[in-house]
Order: sequence, then C-alpha cells, then structure tokens
Amino acid sequence: MSMPKAVHYLLCFVLLFGVLGGLVGDRMVLAAEESSSGSFPSSINQEQPPEEKLELVCKYPTFEGNSGDSFDFDVNLKWLGSKARTFDLALIDVPPKWDASIVAGAYEREIPAIGLEPEMNYPEKITIKFAPFLGELPEPGKYTVTLEASSGDIKEAIELSAVVTTLYRFAFYTATERLSAEITAGEENHLSLIVFNTGQAVIDEIAFVSSKPAGWSIKFNPDELESLEPGLAREVDVVIKPPRKTIAGDYAITMSTISSGMAVRRIELRLTVLTPTVWGWIAILIVLAVIAGLGVMFRRLGRR
Repeated sequence: MSMPKAVHYLLCFVLLFGVLGGLVGDRMVLAAEESSSGSFPSSINQEQPPEEKLELVCKYPTFEGNSGDSFDFDVNLKWLGSKARTFDLALIDVPPKWDASIVAGAYEREIPAIGLEPEMNYPEKITIKFAPFLGELPEPGKYTVTLEASSGDIKEAIELSAVVTTLYRFAFYTATERLSAEITAGEENHLSLIVFNTGQAVIDEIAFVSSKPAGWSIKFNPDELESLEPGLAREVDVVIKPPRKTIAGDYAITMSTISSGMAVRRIELRLTVLTPTVWGWIAILIVLAVIAGLGVMFRRLGRR
C-alpha cells in the first residue's frame, strides 16, 4: 500500500470515529440533563394554590369634625380565597365615653358577622358608626377605633380615626340655680336664665324653645343670641304667664337652648302656680258673706 492511500484511509477512520463519538456524546448529555431535571417539566403544569387573604379598604379612614359630632366610615371587604367563608366582626380599642357599632344594609342594622364569597366582582360594604355618648363633648384630639375581621387563622384589621378639631360647650342654668319657683296665674312672671360659654370657640345663633302646658305663654328676651365668646355669659329674661283660670298647684315646664351643630341643653322646672291675691280676698269675702247670712237666718228662726 502506498503512503498516500494509507493517509487517506487513516483520515476516513478518524472522521468516522469523530462522528460516532459526537452522536454518543449528545445522547449522554441529553440523558444527564433529563436525569438532573427530574420532574421539572411536570411541575410547571401543576397549579400552585392561590394565597387566601382578606382585604379591608376604607377610602376615608380619617374624618375631622366638631366635638359632639358623629363619624361614619364605609369599609369594603374583599375575600381572596378558594371557598366562601364567614368572618366575625368586632370593634376593639373603643375610647371611653364613645360608642361604636357595625351596621349594614338600607336599614343600618347592627351585624356581628358577614359571609363572603371568593373572588367577587364587587366588595361587600359595611359602615362603622363612631360617636361620643349622647351629651358628651370630647376635648379636641384624635380618637381611634379598630375594626377586626377574623375567620379561623385568617385575621385582618383596619384603624379608623375621628379628629375633633373644635370644642363647642356651654352651660345653661337659672340665675338662682334652683329648679323650682312660684308664679301667679294670670300675671307675667319673670325668671332669669344664664347661658355660659365654657368651650374654646365662639358659639353662633343660640336659640331658645320651651315645652309648656296648653294655654301658657313663655317668651324669651332676647329670643336668640347671635354669638357668645368663650368664657362669657349672657342673661336671658323669661316671661311666664299662665292663664288666669289656672288651677293652683305644681306644673312642669322644659326650657331648651340649641345652636347649629351642638347638643341640646335643657332645664326642667317645677313651677308652683298661686292664685292672684285679689281672688284670695274675694274668696274670703264670699266665706264671710255666707257666714253672715247663716247668722241672720239663725236669728230669725230663733225669734220665731
């Protein structure tokens, strides 16, 4: 065999072994990749369970108002879960002398719990009513309440705040500080009332009203105060006139004062009605006339 042919055959063998080696190597690499990846392709097709959570959203979690105002917070609830669940509702950390309730529906009925469907297109809405006790006027400041919703190990909470910016407060009482008085039927009886601004802001347009027996006349002078500065007091003259034929005895009347955006202040009085003095003398004269007539009658009968 000549040298060129030997070289030719050698190159053919080298090329053949190279091709066979490449095919075997590719298969080995592919097998190694399949063994190392394990079940990776099948895990991609498996759906991960969705995260279950409850969302509480309030568009306006903070309101400002005057002392004595009521605050309403609308809270939206959205349940992101796999099945329907019922959530217990509670209000915690309610400040002293404040009242808070959870209501829903057109009639605003109180609710202790709510059932939520998963992935609803619209959230469920509840309202938190937050206000100081009737007649209470809290000092300016921030007052908070927390709404908590829970079901099993799922629990969410949201804080709602009422910011009292202005304190309107005043006292209303009689000048004598007594809740009883004597008046005379058929006459104008005068009673002095005091309005005292004990708050921190000017009170405007203070009006006066009364609740009285039928036929009675009660007038306030002045009948309205345009404004009252903090720390100042005004005296109001009240003219009370019962009908002349009012029967002597005790009667109850109520006098109230109110200003825009403020709680009503009331005074309940017990008034003892007396008959006019002239009527008393007339009654005495009638009794004396009756006695005199009886005396004359007995004398005449005695002579016979």
